[in-house]
Amino acid sequence: MKKAKQKAAEKPSFKRSSRRPQIDLSGSERSPQTRGKLNVAGDRTKKADQTEQSIIDAAIAFFWDNPFRELSVQKLMRETSVSRAAFYQYFDDLYQLMEVLLDSLKHDILMAAGSWLGDDGEPTEQLNAALHGLVEVAYRNGPLIRAIVDAAVTDQRLEIAWNQLLDGFDSLVSNKIQEHQARGLIGPLDARSIAIALNRMDASLFIHHFGRRPRSEPEVVWNAIRCVWLSTLYGVSASELH
Repeated sequence: MKKAKQKAAEKPSFKRSSRRPQIDLSGSERSPQTRGKLNVAGDRTKKADQTEQSIIDAAIAFFWDNPFRELSVQKLMRETSVSRAAFYQYFDDLYQLMEVLLDSLKHDILMAAGSWLGDDGEPTEQLNAALHGLVEVAYRNGPLIRAIVDAAVTDQRLEIAWNQLLDGFDSLVSNKIQEHQARGLIGPLDARSIAIALNRMDASLFIHHFGRRPRSEPEVVWNAIRCVWLSTLYGVSASELH
């Protein structure tokens, strides 16, 4: 494992940007249960798509400086070039808007973690890269993650959607741990409990460090979580991470 541990210690660089993120819905899956009026997307004009995107962008911009509890449709639409009534052409309420944002965030999270969850290469190198990707996603979207968690407290449907995301990721990580246990790469841990502990740690740290300004340096957070993950799963000590 010496070569593997050396690779696990390699540091990709983070791309730091002051640009506020925009979520592109064009490639995301849309569920009839959670999207409601968005299911007619194929029939919309380009102008309508731009209107929807402007509402989404305004919400994201709002969360960089304000908590979810201060958001209202009136405040949101003041930041767009369309009327307040236009909001209800795309969303039933603010919570459905948050579901749309959560769904797009879910896609980014799964893409970032795919190098470890889906591939069969060197495990510590892939986990190192996956954690780096997750930190990048969280760094770009920290205030949005905080807003989703805050909103879920007051809306049962959104709370269920957030918990489904967490539970689904717990299952993916647990299955990967069990797969590597079967290959003798990970010791006799309770896979599900370890997966939950690691994932909740990440979520808590992401909100704490990136959920409001000023944000922490992403490399600091990455070094913290990769130390815990690599040590817990593969026995890579902190002294071997550079």
